[in-house]
This record gives sequence, C-alpha cells and structure tokens, in this order.
Amino acid sequence: MDWMEEDWFLPMAAPADGVRAISLARARILARRLRDSVALQQQRALLSAATDQRCPFDLHRLLPVPPAILRLGPEDPQSQGWLWRHSGTTRALRHVRLLPSPADRRNRQTDHWLVEFWSADWSPWPALKTLRRTWPDLTLSLRPHYDEATNG
Repeated sequence: MDWMEEDWFLPMAAPADGVRAISLARARILARRLRDSVALQQQRALLSAATDQRCPFDLHRLLPVPPAILRLGPEDPQSQGWLWRHSGTTRALRHVRLLPSPADRRNRQTDHWLVEFWSADWSPWPALKTLRRTWPDLTLSLRPHYDEATNG
C-alpha cells in the first residue's frame, strides 16, 4: 500500500498548477492517513466478503480471489492482472440484480434465474468459462446489452 501513499503525496507535493495548498509535512501526513483509511476499508471488505449474501451473482463468492491477491488491494497491478485473467474484468460487477423470469411453458428447465449487471471494462467471460467447468450441469448464458447513449 506504500505506492498508494506516494500516489496521493506526489500531486499534493508538486501540483500541476505549481501552487501547493499544504506543506510537504502535511501532504505526507494526509497521504498516510488516506492510505491507512483505504487499508482499513479493505480489511472490512475482506471480513464481510465471507458472509455478505446481498449480491445475487457475486463472482468473488463463486470464484474466490486468493487471499494474497486480496491483500494487495483492488488498485494493485498484480491484483488487477489476476482479476483480468480470471474474471475478465478488473472491477466488481455493478448494479447486480435478479430479474423476473418470463413464464414459458415450453421451457423444460425448472430452476433458472436471470441476473442483470453492469461490467466496467469487459464481460466476465473467463469467469463464466470457469463456472461452466466447475459446475457442468449449469447452463450459463451471457447476452451483452450496450447502452445506446455510449455508442457514439
């Protein structure tokens, strides 16, 4: 997490406009406090991840991230590399919610559910690939819908 402290300290010590708003000593203190705050929030997130069941499609619960990677934090390049390789996205899925299943008498599958989510950088196809291997009796389908407002 020391790199985080430096990432906060440097812009305060040498701002783009050249006018420092606080002293170097105070910039160092503030950067350290921000780093410590992030570390505390990361610890709280790690502790609640094992029991939090609010997310209906939580990739972390389905495909746990190794503790050594979690301890690095979400912004660490090694952590992001692991997430990209295994999940297909470096950010957690957002706005995950269950959708009502349409009634279909032709459907022979008795247990199914639809989940909608936003993915920040790419679809989580590597995670789905692993889930298919892990649970071959599950049928998983991914249908991306792109927001028309962002399609130029």
